[in-house]
Amino acid sequence: MPSAHSTLPVLDLSQADDPARRAGFLKQLHAAARDTGFLHLTGHGVTAAESARILELSRAFFALPEADRLAVSNLNSPHFRGYTRIGHELTGGASDWRDQLDVGAERPALAVGPDDPQYLWLEGPNQWPAALPQLRPVVLEWQSRLAAVAHRLLQELLASIGAPADFFDAAFDRPHLHTKLIRYPGSAPSGAGQGVGAHKDYGFLTLLLQDSVGGLQVVRDGGYLDVPPLPGAFVVNLGELLEIATEGYLTATDHRVVSPPGSVERYSVPFFYNPRLDAVVETVPGDYLRSAPGIAHDASNPLHAEYGRNELKGWVRAHPSVARRWHPDLVPA
Repeated sequence: MPSAHSTLPVLDLSQADDPARRAGFLKQLHAAARDTGFLHLTGHGVTAAESARILELSRAFFALPEADRLAVSNLNSPHFRGYTRIGHELTGGASDWRDQLDVGAERPALAVGPDDPQYLWLEGPNQWPAALPQLRPVVLEWQSRLAAVAHRLLQELLASIGAPADFFDAAFDRPHLHTKLIRYPGSAPSGAGQGVGAHKDYGFLTLLLQDSVGGLQVVRDGGYLDVPPLPGAFVVNLGELLEIATEGYLTATDHRVVSPPGSVERYSVPFFYNPRLDAVVETVPGDYLRSAPGIAHDASNPLHAEYGRNELKGWVRAHPSVARRWHPDLVPA
């Protein structure tokens, strides 16, 4: 059963700039990343007004008539961008009771040849609702702001384990950014509580903005720990590629969202910070490797060092209808 309150560590990123507090901050960051893989982050420089605005526009998007939302359906996109209806995303093979808008970096589609890696299809234009033109600039600016925060945090995380802080800088020269606007529309008619099923994120770092409604839970000590919203903080978690890069020293942690009760709606905006698609994740050097247990292999969830393969694996599993329409050779018969 979940606990009554969160015990995730709360870290203030601004302390990294204070010579008197930097060592203590790095020690806390190391412990949080090693022991839990989750933390609350404050001192990041993103204002309360910016957070309120992105949540306000998220509510405005989901309040649009269904026809306006379906006009930007992800079924239209070979890049898995756009709107997903309630129940049409899968986690662990089961339907998640939420709908969402997926947005990436605003770039033109690549010309993908028959001999090119298929994950190159993940880069391409977004879909924006014509009925809400103000959404595009706000979401793209949000992505830019959070990318800067995430990159700084990644550098500090590397420093905290005694590794070169710039080790991944070259892999992030063209980062693969991803933002979701998500609505959890209360309890499912079936009574199932799966807002989103238990999973690990398959990239590097996730920064999550929550509204005031709870529901996020993290696996800890054999059970689920509630992670109530903390005003002014992002929930940060590590993805599978950091587990690969540190030989299992840092681990991605399973987490889920339980549907809010009754007709209560929950809104959240997770941001995923990942390297360019063709980046191959190499082992991070450092003395910490003496304590690294190695990567835990799961036959049902193979981990790939090449980032694009890991990302594509996740999209095909979560959105098989899109994959069948645009990339049928990727979907098991």
